[in-house]
Amino acid sequence: MQKMVVTQRECPARRVPSGEHTTIPEGQFITINQALGGNYTVTFQGNMLRIDGTDADAIGQEPEVLSFSDDGSGHIEEDQVWQALDSVYDPEIPISLVSLGLVYKVSVDQTNKAVAIQMTLTAPGCGMGPVLVSDVKYRVAKVPNVSNVSVELVFDPPWSREMMSEEAQLEAGLFF
Repeated sequence: MQKMVVTQRECPARRVPSGEHTTIPEGQFITINQALGGNYTVTFQGNMLRIDGTDADAIGQEPEVLSFSDDGSGHIEEDQVWQALDSVYDPEIPISLVSLGLVYKVSVDQTNKAVAIQMTLTAPGCGMGPVLVSDVKYRVAKVPNVSNVSVELVFDPPWSREMMSEEAQLEAGLFF
């Protein structure tokens, strides 16, 4: 799909595979290498970067809209955290982390406006782990009243295909 575009505005991005945050300035030429699961893998100045689909307008693409209502209570709604998590896709197969069964636990700390997530990877040595963690933090931070997101990668119990939703198993039949 390689396509060269010019950034329309300053664009937040994350380095692949480290997940380190960076910003691409407005008016820069970048190459879109892949669009999968709502995110974009691009090359800029020799670096491979991942741009969240909610920032796609910065690269002239249709942005993914992730919107949450805020009831004004100042509380974090756990169902909105799960909705944000369900919008994060495995970078190699277009199935959400929730449907894959990769999210083990979500804890909301209303006092500190924090969300703690325990999740795993499809394989312990997955090189995209830091990018996935960064994707999760970026999306969950968009939930109203969330000030801090922590993600712990755990490998016990180890992930298996049986943890996937039935829908994801059917969809993944194309990949496994």
